[in-house]
Amino acid sequence: MTKHLDLGCGTAPRNPYKCEELYGIDIRDGLSAPGVTQILSANLVLEPIPFPDSFFDSVSAYDFLEHIPRVAIDHSNHQSHLPFIELMNEISRVLKPGGKFYAVFPAYPHQLAFTDPTHVNILTTKSHRYFTGNEPMANMYGFKGSFEFIRQRKLHPRGDYHPANPSLKIKVKTIIDSIMNRRSHLLWEFISSK
Repeated sequence: MTKHLDLGCGTAPRNPYKCEELYGIDIRDGLSAPGVTQILSANLVLEPIPFPDSFFDSVSAYDFLEHIPRVAIDHSNHQSHLPFIELMNEISRVLKPGGKFYAVFPAYPHQLAFTDPTHVNILTTKSHRYFTGNEPMANMYGFKGSFEFIRQRKLHPRGDYHPANPSLKIKVKTIIDSIMNRRSHLLWEFISSK
C-alpha cells in the first residue's frame, strides 16, 4: 500500500501521486480531513517529521518551504541551527528509496516570494543544486540526504499545481501565464536516491 505525506497541509492535504494512504503534518493540533489516514501536529522548524525512516513513497510541500527559516538561533544557549537543511534531511529520511519529493513555492524574482511577511526562505531556480546530484552543495551545511533532480518548472499555481501530464486546457493557460508574466511559483520534483 503506497503512502504519501503532505507538509503544512491544513485541512486539505494534497496527494499528487495518488497514493493509497494520505497523511499530513500541520503546526496546528487536532486537524482531520475526510479520506486522510492521519494529520499530526509538529513544528517542523523545531521538530523532526514524526514518522519512522523510509515510511513514505512520496512527500509534498505546497506553499510551505518558503516559511521554513534558513537559520534559527536559540537565545537560551546562543546556538544556531539550520531549519531548512534539517527539514530537507528529514524529508530524505522518511522517504523510501526511490520515493518522490514534490514541492511548489513562490520564487525569486516574483513579488509573491516577498509579499507575505512570513516568507523567510526565498528560493531561486538554482536552489535545487544544494540538495540534488552526486555532491549536493548543502553537504557543507550538514545535509545528509540524497536526491536526484527530476524536474523544475516555473508556473502560476492553479488546480493541482500542474500534474506531470496536464490537460490541453492547462497547457493553454500555462502559455498565457508565461506571456502575461504570471508564473510566480517553482515546482521541484526530486527522487530519493538513497
